Amino acid sequence: MKFGDIFFDLSMRSVRLNFTRSMLAAIGIVIGVVAISSMGMLGTNMQLEVKEQLSSSANTIVITPDSVRMGAPGTAPSSSSNSAVTKTQLTKITSVVGQNGTVIPIYTTSSQFTINSLPGRGMVYGLDPADIPEFLTLNNTYGQGTTNLGVNEVLVGSAIASNFGVTVGDRIKIGSVTASSRPQLRIAGILNPRGTVADGVSTDNAIVVNSKWYTNQYGGKDEYNQVNIIVKDTDNIPDIESAVDAKINTNAKSPAIRIRDAESLLATTTSTLGTVTTFIMAIGGISLVVAAVSIFNVMMMSVNERIQEIGILLSIGTERGEVRRMFLYEAFILGLLGATIGGICSLLIGYSVVDSMIGTTQYFFMFDSIVYVPLGMAIGIVVCIISGVYPAWKASNMDPIDALRSE
Repeated sequence: MKFGDIFFDLSMRSVRLNFTRSMLAAIGIVIGVVAISSMGMLGTNMQLEVKEQLSSSANTIVITPDSVRMGAPGTAPSSSSNSAVTKTQLTKITSVVGQNGTVIPIYTTSSQFTINSLPGRGMVYGLDPADIPEFLTLNNTYGQGTTNLGVNEVLVGSAIASNFGVTVGDRIKIGSVTASSRPQLRIAGILNPRGTVADGVSTDNAIVVNSKWYTNQYGGKDEYNQVNIIVKDTDNIPDIESAVDAKINTNAKSPAIRIRDAESLLATTTSTLGTVTTFIMAIGGISLVVAAVSIFNVMMMSVNERIQEIGILLSIGTERGEVRRMFLYEAFILGLLGATIGGICSLLIGYSVVDSMIGTTQYFFMFDSIVYVPLGMAIGIVVCIISGVYPAWKASNMDPIDALRSE
């Protein structure tokens, strides 16, 4: 016997009659959908933002010393020639690169500083003034600046300028706050924001100084913490890396330098962010497990409350499959309600979370990001339907006579 959509109507009636109970059960679905969708969108937006920032330095090869190498068990770690890129190594790197790119040696350390009597801490990069325009740009909204640094002039990052109210021409003291003998340096310019970049020079909360001032202050002349190669043609990056490696890392068991580029860093970063996002989404999915138990409980209550109705339907010739479908419809309706509300909340909450944690929502409505909303909704609906399978099976397998006898 076929009743068309009457079974769906009966399911809708059951939800309406027990609306409060149904909505309380659906809240778990709402929470689960919001957790999965919001965390998925946050992770995707983080990956897209990092990818965009790293791509800005896709033509850069970063060379760093192999630093500290561990000795045999029970011995202290040693670091000697591998603690810096030496002048000899820099010469070899320059000869390998030739006309295919620009080689930029960089000194770097972390230091305290004082601006307008306010203390702070950030990275200090020592660069030859001629190399600065190769990859750093000025933000002249703080005043007309210059990258042609004198020995006692510096550039400061955008975060420092914003946090300390800096303008071009202000003074900064680098070093311990208690060291009154430290000379004050003139701020010659403010750098544009760079964010996370693959070239290892994160200048937003940093100070760029003349390399001569750096070595006078910290020593270590011709012992560089990092060397960047800005390649003219990115197709040449693998060949240049191989040539530099063969030229300097002559001892395969104890390499003198490490070589990386934006592509390798991007792959590592994306993989890490993807793993973290999946883990967080899995935690959010726990709420769906709780919701499944709640939906199962509601469906069992619905079956127990409608035993006589089920008995009547079976006694007048209703097929058992149609009774099952009636209760699966009810589970679907609960899932659809929860998923719809969860999807709307995901857009609102996800947008707020992405904006507050990343600082930009330019990728929020891209397909890779927004797809987590229908995905979360679909998972919520499927969880509800699965939770309704056993109650529906139980209802359809009742004996009509026993059902009619029940009170």
